Amino acid sequence: MNFHIGSKKIRAIRFASAVLVLATLAGPGAVFAKDKSLYDRLGGKKAITAVVDEFVSRVAADDRINHFFKLTASDPERLASFKGKLVDQICQATGGPCQYTGKDMKTAHAGMGISDADFNALVEDLSGALDKFKVGAKEKSELLGALGAMKSDIVTQ
Repeated sequence: MNFHIGSKKIRAIRFASAVLVLATLAGPGAVFAKDKSLYDRLGGKKAITAVVDEFVSRVAADDRINHFFKLTASDPERLASFKGKLVDQICQATGGPCQYTGKDMKTAHAGMGISDADFNALVEDLSGALDKFKVGAKEKSELLGALGAMKSDIVTQ
């Protein structure tokens, strides 16, 4: 099954990415401050952790892309570290108090040969995890937009 993103979805992802970039550049005291952060609207760290657990489970079961995660999935300590970094990355990217200390996306994915189809499968798995927890359309779009903004650093093929 191939996953295709329609032109409306691409525009929404680009818009959400632009909003996230502007909010990040503007800083915490900017006009955006009166609105709840995406982190808060998602339900905070506990909710993000639940989504990450579901997302990682979906990726592990996804024959299209699970080969990228075999080494990580086979080592409980490495898997726990991966999940923790992913939680911190999402937490920080959505305006939460966490500090992501992992590699930048270009370095982390260098040499992996990730294709557009692989990336789309990952987005589909994340979208499914967000749907399972009934994440609102606005929040889902913003979070997927943040991932979309990283695509050029992740897809190398």
